Amino acid sequence: MEIRGEQVLLSSLAIDDLDFISSTLCNKELWYYEESVDENRAEVREKYRSRIQDAGNKDHYDFVIRRATDSERTPIGIIKLWSYVGFRSSWELGYALLPEYSGNGYGIEAVRLLLQFAFEQLKAHKVVGMCNSHNERSAALMERSGLVREGIFKEELNWQGRWVDQYFYSILEKEFIHS
Repeated sequence: MEIRGEQVLLSSLAIDDLDFISSTLCNKELWYYEESVDENRAEVREKYRSRIQDAGNKDHYDFVIRRATDSERTPIGIIKLWSYVGFRSSWELGYALLPEYSGNGYGIEAVRLLLQFAFEQLKAHKVVGMCNSHNERSAALMERSGLVREGIFKEELNWQGRWVDQYFYSILEKEFIHS
């Protein structure tokens, strides 16, 4: 599956993406604000190989963010959507953009494309996102993409040996349609 925007293309994971996925998901600098980071690239490769083979599972969608403006379709990040509370038609998103591509609008476009997919194709009622309260770039990206900070989970994350807050964001289908 491909979802095309002006600057980015979201493409479903393929076997050819496993090196990019494993190096991205095991990149400690990229996931600095997370509580833990996968370290074993072979395990990550196998996990995502299984997810690719289980493409019929409609509880999660994994995409590579690619530049749509170059012939190589350069992979520049990942974006995911998974069932948050199934019986409520609620989904959660997550993403990571390689630092050398940030600040160009790629992240906002990727999130907006994923939201459009969630609301139009999956008939989501709500999409949520969460981030470490110290991750100002992720919080700003969600806000610029139309998500609203609904709450703060106090001392939710044990990050770098201390308890820190986690921001909770969401957007409803009706809010997305009118944005």
